[in-house]
Parts: sequence; C-alpha cells; structure tokens
Amino acid sequence: MPLTSFHHLVLAGGGHSHALVLLDWCMHPQRRPAGLITLVNRQSSMLYSGMIPGLIAGHYKRSDVAIDLRRLCDRAGVALVIAEITGVDVRQEQLQLRNRPALSFSQLSINVGADTRPGPLLAIKPLEPALDTLNNGHDPSSTPFQLLGSGLAAMEVALALRQRWPKRRLQLLHRPETAPSQLLSSLNQVTIEALPNTALNPSGPGLRCTGSQAPEWLHSSGLPCCPESGRVRTHSSLQVLGHPAIFAAGDCAVVADKPRPPSGVWAVRAATTLAHNLRAWSQGDPLRHWRPQRRVLQLLGGVHPEGYPHAWALWGGMQIGPHPWIWRWKQRIDRQFIARFDQAPAMSSGPMDCRGCAAKLPAAPLEAALEAAGLKALGSSPEDAASLGNDWLQSVDGFPALISDPWLNGRLTALHASSDLWACGTSVDSAMAVITLPKTASALQQELLSQTLSGLRSAFEPQGARLIGGHTLEARAEAPTPLSLGLQVSLTVNGKRPAHPWNKGGLQPGDQLLLSRPLGTGVLFAAAMAGAAQPEDLDHALAQMGTSQHPIVEQLQELINLEAKTKAKAQPSCTDVTGFGLLGHLGEMLQASSQSLHVVLDGSAIPALPGALKLLKKKYASSLAPANRRAWSLLDPSQDQPAKVSLAGAGRGVDPEDHQALLELLVDPQTCGPLLLSCSEAMADALLQGHDRAWHRIGVVSASRANPACASAAIPLQALGPAANPGPTDP
Repeated sequence: MPLTSFHHLVLAGGGHSHALVLLDWCMHPQRRPAGLITLVNRQSSMLYSGMIPGLIAGHYKRSDVAIDLRRLCDRAGVALVIAEITGVDVRQEQLQLRNRPALSFSQLSINVGADTRPGPLLAIKPLEPALDTLNNGHDPSSTPFQLLGSGLAAMEVALALRQRWPKRRLQLLHRPETAPSQLLSSLNQVTIEALPNTALNPSGPGLRCTGSQAPEWLHSSGLPCCPESGRVRTHSSLQVLGHPAIFAAGDCAVVADKPRPPSGVWAVRAATTLAHNLRAWSQGDPLRHWRPQRRVLQLLGGVHPEGYPHAWALWGGMQIGPHPWIWRWKQRIDRQFIARFDQAPAMSSGPMDCRGCAAKLPAAPLEAALEAAGLKALGSSPEDAASLGNDWLQSVDGFPALISDPWLNGRLTALHASSDLWACGTSVDSAMAVITLPKTASALQQELLSQTLSGLRSAFEPQGARLIGGHTLEARAEAPTPLSLGLQVSLTVNGKRPAHPWNKGGLQPGDQLLLSRPLGTGVLFAAAMAGAAQPEDLDHALAQMGTSQHPIVEQLQELINLEAKTKAKAQPSCTDVTGFGLLGHLGEMLQASSQSLHVVLDGSAIPALPGALKLLKKKYASSLAPANRRAWSLLDPSQDQPAKVSLAGAGRGVDPEDHQALLELLVDPQTCGPLLLSCSEAMADALLQGHDRAWHRIGVVSASRANPACASAAIPLQALGPAANPGPTDP
C-alpha cells in the first residue's frame, strides 16, 4: 500500500483462525499486509480447544494448551489490544470496546468464537470461568456434578471429568432421542449416570454444554447473521455478505452456501485462505475461495473402566475404537499443533534495547553532561519535581512506547509521569504533552494520536487533572513494525505545592522504609522481547502498572495531618522508583540527606512481581541494568568508609544465585514503579494496618556505622564472581 493511504486491519478476536494467520506472518513476513494491524482480544492468551478435554482430565497444565498471543503479535509485527469487544459500527468503520475509545479500521476480520447457548448451570464457554470453577469444584459429598448436553462435546467433557474426579458422582443430562447410544454405553461403564434432561437440578453444581451461538453484538451490529445461531454469513472468500472489507471465520461465522457446524477443525482449515485474502484484498489482488469438506475426522477422548485414557475416531457415521493408540495419536497431533507457535521466529533475532523508563540515559553520562553544561547543582541533589515559587511544582517525564497498544501506552506514560508529583505529596493538576508520531499515512497518525490522548486522559481525569495542551512531531526515522511502537510521549505535569512538600532528603535514624508495590517490570519486559516471559506474569505487571497510586498519596496526606496534631514532626521523605532502580533512587535519598546514615534492607521483604526473580536467576535483564549496577557500590564497604546499605539476612547459607537475583532486582529499572517512603515507625505501622495493604516494610534507617568491617551483612560483591550476564536482551 502507498504511504499516503490509510490501511488499518483490525483482527477482532484471538481465535484459532487468527492465531494461525499470525503464525503465517511470523513464518513469512512478506505475506503480512502493509499498514497497521491490531489484534483485539479479551485475554493475552488463547486456549487451544483440541486440548481442553485433556486439560480438564488433568493430562495437561493450562500453560501446555495456551497460545501466547502477546508473544505471537510481537513476532508478527502486530499491535495487541486487550479489551472486550462490544460491537461493530459498520457505517463509521469502528470496532467498539468496553471502557475504551473505539478503534477505526479500513479492513476488519472477525474470529471471536462462540459462547454456550443460554440456559441453566454455568456455561462451558467462555472457557476461563468454567475452568476456574472446575479447579475449585472437587466436592467429596454425594451431590452429583451435572453435565447438560446431548452432543459429543458434553460427552467428552463428562469423560474428562471422570479422569479428573475418579470417585465423584457425575451425571450427563441429555435428550435421549439425540445422544449416540454407543457413547452412552461407554459412560455407563465408567459410572457416569446418563439421565434425561428432565432430571436437571438447576441449583446444583454443573456445566452447560448445550451447543453454541455467536456473540449477541454481532447480530446487533447489523451484520447478516443466521437467526438460530447468530453466526455471521460469508461468501466462500470469507467476506461477510454485503461487506467486502469485513471478513469472518471460525465458530462465529458460516459460509452461506456451504454451512458447516461450528468446529475447531474448520476454523483451523480456513486460516490459510483467510491469511491470503486479507493481504490480497488490501492490495486489490484476486481472492481465493474456501470450500470446506462435508465431514471431518474427529478424535474423541475418553477413559477406560480401568482408568487409563483412550479415544474414538469418528468419521461421519463411522466409529473406530475406543483404543489407547487413538488417544496417543490425538495427543501427538495436538502437541505438534501447539508446538508450532513456540517455534515462531522473532522479527529481529538480535538483541534489542528496552523501552519504557529503561530507555533513559544511564546515570554516569547524565551526571557528566550536567557538570559539563554548568548544571552540576541540578544533579547533586535532584528532587522529583521543581518548585515554581510558592504555589506550584512541575516535572517532566516520558519514554518510547513500551507496548503496542497506544491507548494503554498513553495511560502508562501519564501514570509514570504523575509519580514525580505523587512523590512530593501532591497530585497532578494539569499536564502538557509532546507526542512524536511515526511517519505514516495521516489517517493512521490521527488514529494513533487519538488513542494516545484518550489514554492520557484516562489517567489524568480521575486525579482531577486536565490535559491543557501540547505539541506533535513526526519522526524522521524509519517506522517500526507495528507502527504503534513508533510513538514517543513526553509530559510536563504540574501540581499545587503542598504546605510541606515531601522531599528525597530528610532521612533520620529510626525511620522505616516502605515500598508501595512490587519490583520487576524491567526484567519482565526485557524477557518478553526474547519470548521468555509468561503471559500471565506480563498481565499481572500491566495490571499493576495501569493502577494509579494517587489514592494512597491522598491517604498518606490524611495520616500526616492527623499525626501533625500530636507530634512535632510527621513529615516523611519520599521518591518514586523508576529507571535507576530501587538502589539507585535510595542512593539519591541518602545523598540528599544531611546526616551520615546507614540503611538496612530486609531482602526477604522486598516484593517482586510474579516471574521476575525467576527470570533474573536465568540471567535476563533490562538493557539499562548494566549501567544501574554501579549502585551496588552502596553495598560495598571501602577501607575508609562503611557501606551505606546492607542486606539483612544475607550471608552464610544463602544461595548465591538467589542473592545475585536479589541484587539484580535492586537495580532493575521500573516503569510505573513504586513509591519509596521513609517515615516514622508509628506512621509505618498505621500504613501497614490500612485497609488497602498497599505498603511493604523493606528496611530501616540508622546512624552510619563506624566500623567498615561490620558495615554490610550482605555477601561481598567480589565474592560473587563477575557481574551477572546482561542477558539476551542487552546490546
């Protein structure tokens, strides 16, 4: 497509067809359509339906059957938006999302699967709530667990549950005239009661497996849908009838002149045609036509009366088995399918620099540049925000796009910049933005800018802050893939100066050190670029990062006001932990304090995000971490000066790998990181007993130790050997 044209392909849903289309673009980048491509899905991973019965039975873990969509999108050069789809505005060409601005598209592909039809009991689809219920559903009582349904899916789930719960009462409630008699006899052999659906107990535990229907929003959007199932009707080219720019495949769609029942088999087989046609349509080339076969081979898992798994092979009216070798055959096919996604090549095989706050300049060249420019005083005792007279505080922050979702990236940038003012004890009143957009079509720039501005507002407005202006730029470097990673946002934030602003200095002996949230965003996103981070760990990190900390600042101010009435001094010291890591920013607090102090950190109390320490032990690290390691000098006593920081409990008997991972965590650069607070013991106790439980006590401040030999309880750094491997993401 020419640069001046607007082409935004939105993939609605992360179903099997779209996952295979993304895999095709990973393997063959030249087949990827030009322009911006965005995948929208409710979760960052997709469960492969062919292995769900094995997951229910306990043969697989959830990670064994999950396709990591974030990793797949990264490698295919596709932006990922985690959001719930609520509709399609066909006239405006917009995909509508819950609690977010709509996404404009020039081409749309729909692969959102289907949900179980309404009725009693919990639906088997969507899968995630049903699986969570099963994980908590083992009840040794005599109350039977019910499966409502007459199709093969209901029977396969029933047989899988028998393997999961060998002793629990199970009932399959079906329509006797439709259930296959041969399979019903197999249920009886493993003590699954087959009863007519009139025996249903709606208030009892169970699952509804009564067939599927497409999401209601498809029909409400005015697209041509089947009245019974709600499935979108398409041509054999997979274009929706009457809407040539909209494609659909999988369980939510049906080829109008060759209808087939919803099945993962057809969703998989349609993917090749869909991938070709999405590119061909964008270029004006001829489309291919998909002609689904009349029937497909189905492998149905089960359990032998003696307890071992077996399976049937079904082809139309033919049935082979059950037999253990068919089960092994099915396992082999399923494992080979899921393994294809783990083998997808990355777009860049070389090391990549980290984004977010890890993209900041290291401390050493920053300090040298300030001194050379005659601004040494600016770096000698840096505060988080500058005072503008007696009324206002101001700060500036920003970074290259951390993630490919422009709305969420805007929100994260705003929250990250706000933390400079939160660390001074105030919230943001107003902000101005400088946004650099990738060089691309003007309509795409408009979409990226609109999404980014909406993300900024979502973070500022709950604080009572306004975005009052700014400036836009167009990058001169080559645009990355996806285009949304070419965004760079910088913000100036302004807040009303409190009567007694918190500052970095002012630490006093006896103060307690508190941290407002766990560490580890730097290593998690560094490992994600190498395809090594678990999707659920990144989800957890992004959920934390996207949560504003202004409420805990307001609560802390209320507590300070209460303590000020009874005590002469209740003012804390505070900073936000960002690019230089916990140890680097703690060093700034020690440098800014007037006394000679020593800090004892409790290594076991320093919280880490799920997966962070595990990745650090595997030698993954942010590209800024090597420069940040100079802060380790705070832990290392010299001949004439004690260490300024020590780690309590670190010494003999401590696993060197665990200790090294902790040291790396201390210098891990943080985006939307925690607040680091130094306050009185009484205030710390009050905060730790609060309802939100946001704070973690990680250390104590004392007067500087006089004997360098006793200065550090930590393992001496030189005893650990050479510095940790920078990791596969470092340059």
